[in-house]
Amino acid sequence: MMIFILLACLGGVLVGLSRQLNGRLSISTTPLIASFWNHAVGFAVLTCLGLFVGGLLPAGAAQAPWYIYLGGPIGVVFVAAGSWAIARIGAVNAALLIIGGQMVTGVAFDYLSAVPTSFWANATGIVLIVGGMMVSRRRRKSGGAQ
Repeated sequence: MMIFILLACLGGVLVGLSRQLNGRLSISTTPLIASFWNHAVGFAVLTCLGLFVGGLLPAGAAQAPWYIYLGGPIGVVFVAAGSWAIARIGAVNAALLIIGGQMVTGVAFDYLSAVPTSFWANATGIVLIVGGMMVSRRRRKSGGAQ
């Protein structure tokens, strides 16, 4: 179990590093160029890894529904928007916005897919997320410590 926890932590560190690099590149160039290089390097590394390890094209990939492949274009938009946001609101606030958005979207997906959930637990979580973001925003506007 410990190896999976360490892999998750490593993944988080690498995502944070990627966001920082994309934000910095976005400041030097544009968010679209930063997104392009993010995807070009990722494509090259993952293609080499897929060729080396195997399973680059899994069996049944051609029979998958078309909407399965929408993750790529959505990812391009997400990375470009993240690069743009980091340059304007900072890495910490962008990370909070992304995490908060993922959590609220997860709750919305649970309700849409009729997953049994606790309304009060979900409502409390959303209120805490939005409240934390409002406190962070208020502190930044008043010139307090970030």
